[in-house]
Amino acid sequence: MTETNDTGAVEQPADAPEKKKKRTRVSGIDRVLQIIDHLYETGEPAGGYAIAKAIGAPLSTIYTITEDLVEKEVLTRAHDGTLWLGPRLYNYGIAYARSVDFMRVATQEMHDLCRRAGETVQLCGRDGHHMLVMAMADGPSHFQVMSRVGSRIPLNWTASGRLLVGHMPEKDRIELFKRGARASPTGRATIDPKELSSAAAIAFDNRLSVQVGESDYSVACIASPICNAEGECTATISIVLPEQKATAGDVPFGDYVRDSAERIERLMGWREH
Repeated sequence: MTETNDTGAVEQPADAPEKKKKRTRVSGIDRVLQIIDHLYETGEPAGGYAIAKAIGAPLSTIYTITEDLVEKEVLTRAHDGTLWLGPRLYNYGIAYARSVDFMRVATQEMHDLCRRAGETVQLCGRDGHHMLVMAMADGPSHFQVMSRVGSRIPLNWTASGRLLVGHMPEKDRIELFKRGARASPTGRATIDPKELSSAAAIAFDNRLSVQVGESDYSVACIASPICNAEGECTATISIVLPEQKATAGDVPFGDYVRDSAERIERLMGWREH
């Protein structure tokens, strides 16, 4: 099997005879993944020639790619010239493991809070100008929550939306709301960028944000930020409940969500920020 290189020239695999030349194209990304996959699957370092032969790639291409990967610490080269997975991949793996751990820890706390509050609880993150519902635990009542897992809602409509940008510099918050603020179905959600930016900063500092009837009629949301080790709001935990319950003041829902957010941060090792 042959390959066209970056210049468009046809290259011959390391172990293929001349008479078997055949024009094909493999993307650079595919070659990088093939190299990494080969090392991962074999579980041992390998030289450039052995890798080229194993994945059916031109030797010159493998040398070029591996040199670049070593320079970027995606691969490392031993004294004998063999290649192995580099520290940059380790850092990616740690980041991924933390995200998986976060969802496990946060989901457990979400269900605990649902039982404690007796209301629907959501975990939310940011997706551009929108809040994204990442996970949800339905409360025991018949109260119907319109936003389900996967729902994307403009940031200015929601309590969580303000928290998710509360750690950002003021000018960045204002610019974001200028581009993304939308009028809500109830008409109660403000679209003024400066007002939204101020509300976001205050809510973030207080670790509590409340919205009543801004996105849906008779629906309230009480949220608290979940902040990483750098103090950035990476997600929120919130209680979604009928408006009359939120305003009655009979149950300390605000304390509930703040306690849950802090517990998640503590379990993740983020409370030192």
